[in-house]
Amino acid sequence: MKVAIIHDWLVTYAGAEKVLEQLLKIYPDADLFSLVDFIDEGQRGFILNKQVTTSFIQKFPFARKKYRSYLPFMPLAIEQLDVSKYDVVISSSHAVAKGIITGPDQLHISYVHSPIRYAWDLQHQYLREAGLERGIKGWMAKAILHYIRNWDYRTANGVDYFVANSKFIARRIWKVYRREADVIYPPVDVSAFSFHDRKEEFYLTASRMVPYKKIDLIVEAFSQMPDKKLVVIGDGPDFQKVKAKAGPNVELLGYQPFEVLRDYMQRAKAFVFAAEEDFGITPVEAQACGTPVIAYGKGGALETVRGYGQVEKPTGLFFEEQNVSSLVHSIELFEKISGDIQYQDCRENALRFSPERFRKEFEDYVNSKLENMQIKN
Repeated sequence: MKVAIIHDWLVTYAGAEKVLEQLLKIYPDADLFSLVDFIDEGQRGFILNKQVTTSFIQKFPFARKKYRSYLPFMPLAIEQLDVSKYDVVISSSHAVAKGIITGPDQLHISYVHSPIRYAWDLQHQYLREAGLERGIKGWMAKAILHYIRNWDYRTANGVDYFVANSKFIARRIWKVYRREADVIYPPVDVSAFSFHDRKEEFYLTASRMVPYKKIDLIVEAFSQMPDKKLVVIGDGPDFQKVKAKAGPNVELLGYQPFEVLRDYMQRAKAFVFAAEEDFGITPVEAQACGTPVIAYGKGGALETVRGYGQVEKPTGLFFEEQNVSSLVHSIELFEKISGDIQYQDCRENALRFSPERFRKEFEDYVNSKLENMQIKN
């Protein structure tokens, strides 16, 4: 059985690449395709040091840093990658990978991290944050996104089976493609975050500082609670904006290596998470350390955190609105009920998302679809 794995772009090692890493562990002999590949030598272990077949965008000027600017070319580029000789095609897609062209005797399974967010329900937020709501550039951006939407919807017909990384994304897939999706939660390296049951008197948040992560909201909330300490790990475009809102009880550490992040996660009283994520890996990593999570009650967090007052063995609680008062209220509630959350329950909940579990579920899923295909033929 010849297997091809299609990935949007290879420029870093983040959440989507952690899924790719596990797919390659399931199918180590698979050939790998991507729009671009700019992973440096010495950092290619997660793709088993494979030679990657790339698209014509790889040779475009400044593609290493400006690859996203070539979005209008991406549909054409992904369609030029030839996977006609493979029996099974697996696309790992948050942009255009699912648009790979396959034939009637090939099995195409698409693991979707999200339909293209900035072309669908998050279009207006994207245009607003990019300053593209008005003017000639704004109209050009809107026209390009309209074209991307039409292409994205059409190419959904080329996928035999959709797999979503959460129920939240399965609903988004149904909304934009009108296709059912099965859910296989992504892998989280919970073994790298050892259990620690001695907590200290500080809260933690950690993230890249971009608008939708809402780090500024968390900092502003704690600045209104001077008796509670917040530690913030991460860097990004919003760092100065966040720093301007930080009171003396907020400690901004900027970017930190993994060992430092893990140490703070293990010792924190709770991890605070204010983004509406498709899945959200960091709340799972925090729980793997035995640390409770205070999260915004939308998106993937509803599936990874067991909310206080909603289920047995809670591992955290949710705040209902993305505003300061709602978060402040939840932190005050957490102070009262934190004794009802057992650190060991947090750890056990996180183990549901291990890489071993992902590999078994995904391999079993592909095998079952192959059997169905053989029966039909």
